[in-house]
Amino acid sequence: MTRSPERRLQALSLGGGAPAVLLSLILLFLSHWPWPLKALLAALILIVWMESARRLRNRALRPMQTLANLLAALREGDYSFRAKGDLQEGGLGDVYRELNTLSELLQQQRIGALEATALLRTVMGEIDVAIFAFDAGNRLRLVNRAGESLLARPAARATGASAEELGLAEALSGGSPRLVDLALPGRAGRWELRRGPFRQGGHPHTLLVLSDLTRPLREEERQAWQRLVRVLSHEINNTLAPIHSLADSLQNLIRKTPRPPDMEEDLGKGLDIIAGRSEALQRFLQAYAQLAKLPPPVLRPVDLGALATRASSLENRVPVRLEGGPSLSLEADGDQLEQLLINLLKNAAEACGTSGGAVTLGWRAERGQLELVVEDEGPGLPPSSNLFVPFFTTKPGGSGIGLLLCRQIAEAHGGSLRLENRTDRTGARATLQLPLAAPE
Repeated sequence: MTRSPERRLQALSLGGGAPAVLLSLILLFLSHWPWPLKALLAALILIVWMESARRLRNRALRPMQTLANLLAALREGDYSFRAKGDLQEGGLGDVYRELNTLSELLQQQRIGALEATALLRTVMGEIDVAIFAFDAGNRLRLVNRAGESLLARPAARATGASAEELGLAEALSGGSPRLVDLALPGRAGRWELRRGPFRQGGHPHTLLVLSDLTRPLREEERQAWQRLVRVLSHEINNTLAPIHSLADSLQNLIRKTPRPPDMEEDLGKGLDIIAGRSEALQRFLQAYAQLAKLPPPVLRPVDLGALATRASSLENRVPVRLEGGPSLSLEADGDQLEQLLINLLKNAAEACGTSGGAVTLGWRAERGQLELVVEDEGPGLPPSSNLFVPFFTTKPGGSGIGLLLCRQIAEAHGGSLRLENRTDRTGARATLQLPLAAPE
């Protein structure tokens, strides 16, 4: 049977002193001392031998017990224990000092982890975004204060409930991120849903984040209606005010007796003005309808070079220099993209009308993006942030929807439109960015 290290160490201690003890006993019994004294001395020798072996074993095992206690404390997560390594020399003292350093490091890391966890819980509790954590069985394991408000129950009652019981089963399936309409016990509305996996204790979990979009959307909707009513009121009043004034003037003219000889001429001029203002208002409403009813793009392969050549050939007021770019095809709505280019070239040509400059059209492909640039040699952009505001225009007779329509087309294709003044000379630059791959 295998003996324990303690027993082996005890045997080695006894064995190490056995020759000396045996020799002492032999010499003792060969002496001429009285037998009672010999027996007493022999018993004393044996007692000293056994006690020395025991103390030697204990002294050898004590450092091992200290190490075992320190490692057990580390295993249990108690990092406050320290070994007295400064009292030890040699290799054992080095082991003590390394274990003390490890304990101190682990204690600092635990304090940092506790502080980070406390900060995370504070942040989660204060933000107005609802956060839920579900385990692999779709049971709630963590929820913040905003989530408690949506569930209309405290975390203590909600933890452990299934997603189906909480009304969040739909949120744990489908794509992410996306917009969803949820009717939860605490509130119903539209939410931006984001979901991602994480692991805790080696087990998979799902983090669900719900951002309330109802109030921001209503505020944006209210501001949009205010802007729309303000613009429509301005345009309609600009038309109705002169019409009302002319109608009063014409009524007064008809009531005059005797009627002036040029009454018919005045009536004709007044009616012509009323008709002109009515047609202008009709054009305005048609322009608004065009802006509001832009259909979604129908994506097909489009040869960019052919499209740019065709659009530039339609502008003959100023020279259009086609610098071109790499030969490529992209997924886009050719009709909408051509209308966008025509509008940009038209604006650039009108900007160059007084200066006699030229218009340049070119493009390049970089990092999966198409960058198409229209540059003019006109006076540059006016100092205004309203270039993309509906019906804002700096041109006489302009509708104020051309640039906004261009931006809507760009964004419907997953791209963007940027306007800026040139830095190399006077003039403006319009930069259209589109993804070379079809937007999802």
